[in-house]
Amino acid sequence: MPCAKRSVTTAGALSAGASGFLLKHAPPEDLIQGVRVVAGGDSLLAPSVARRLIEEFARRPARAVRPPEAMATLTERELEVLRLLARGLTNAEIAARLHVSETTVKTHVGHVLDKLDLRDRVQAVILAYEAALVRPGA
Repeated sequence: MPCAKRSVTTAGALSAGASGFLLKHAPPEDLIQGVRVVAGGDSLLAPSVARRLIEEFARRPARAVRPPEAMATLTERELEVLRLLARGLTNAEIAARLHVSETTVKTHVGHVLDKLDLRDRVQAVILAYEAALVRPGA
């Protein structure tokens, strides 16, 4: 039976449920670490993949997406963490920017994911852009 080769886009893979995305030329140690990160419940995007994903969202025509009602349950600090998360900052970078511990940031990220019923950080980033909480290039 012939097999059709399909091109997988970053957004397509993430929409299908991928929690991590590395490029095929990533070193083996990055792949091993990536598997550990995703197995631990976090998500992972190669920096160039994150950049492409943001560029893809920037190219899309603006559409009115109503933020989920659960967004109103986020505290100001959780919204701030979500915005920084959507800009691609790591937990350590968010902690430094907000002058809190990395553990505190992890707690806030966990609350955001729970309150918005999201699987991982990738879904949080997508939601932040779709809900216009952040804008590409701003």
